[in-house]
Amino acid sequence: MPYATADDGVKLAYEEAGQGVPVIFVHEYAGDLRSWEPQMRHFARRYRCVAYNARGYPPSDVPPTPASYSQARAADDIAAVLDHLGVAQAHIVGLSMGGFATLHFGFRHAARARSLVVAGCGYGADPAKRADFRAEAEAVVAYIQANGMEAFAAKYAVGPSRVQFERADPRGFAEFIRQLAEHSPLGSINTQLGVQRERPSLYDLTAEMQALRVPTLVVTGDEDWPCLLPGVLLKQNIPSAALAVMPNCGHAINLEDPDQFNRIVGDFLAQVDSGRWPQRDPRAIGTSTTGMR
Repeated sequence: MPYATADDGVKLAYEEAGQGVPVIFVHEYAGDLRSWEPQMRHFARRYRCVAYNARGYPPSDVPPTPASYSQARAADDIAAVLDHLGVAQAHIVGLSMGGFATLHFGFRHAARARSLVVAGCGYGADPAKRADFRAEAEAVVAYIQANGMEAFAAKYAVGPSRVQFERADPRGFAEFIRQLAEHSPLGSINTQLGVQRERPSLYDLTAEMQALRVPTLVVTGDEDWPCLLPGVLLKQNIPSAALAVMPNCGHAINLEDPDQFNRIVGDFLAQVDSGRWPQRDPRAIGTSTTGMR
């Protein structure tokens, strides 16, 4: 398997398929590059598709301390993959933890983003629940330390925004659990402490959102409760953003309903590549519902 090297020397394993405009897929906390298989198969027919494992997810390197993991590093690791591939600009597609990394990539490396797909992004954003979110991250760490990855995978997979996947695709759901159980305990712990627990609330980033002009698609499942209102926040504040809500879906939307996800994302990429993706008309923003006052 080939590797890209981050600026701190961490090696990131990746796979690629297809030819054309590059599309980089950035996985969620409970996934890895294998989580993007339905997208790699679909989009590689028209694009150069690359999926990589974040730091902490073997065969990528697993740095031994949480200090080597952060939201900024997660965004910069996307840039490291682009550098290794010799790619100046790419579409970036991320889910959940990968959605946050994609958004922050837009903040930090906007010129290198042809577009951003920010999917399932919002966990921990609610300012009123920040303490609860941090406590939950620490509970995840304690559970992995006490019980190991196999027990953690079985428990984590049936959270309130995961059970929709089990309902939609029992076979795919079982595969998801098996793959999660194979993750590095140390990498999962350090990612939880360094990236998940410490990332800033989306509600503290509205100025950065308002300055973003990269074509952006926000996608969420309508039963992914922690991401619904943050999705609206992103739509309201990013002038180039559209919001797509997938019905009867939870968090793992690219796996729960890959056909719908691929169609939504594919239409977006086509509009961007044709130069037809708009910035929001300022007249669409106002307190009047009719425009009469």
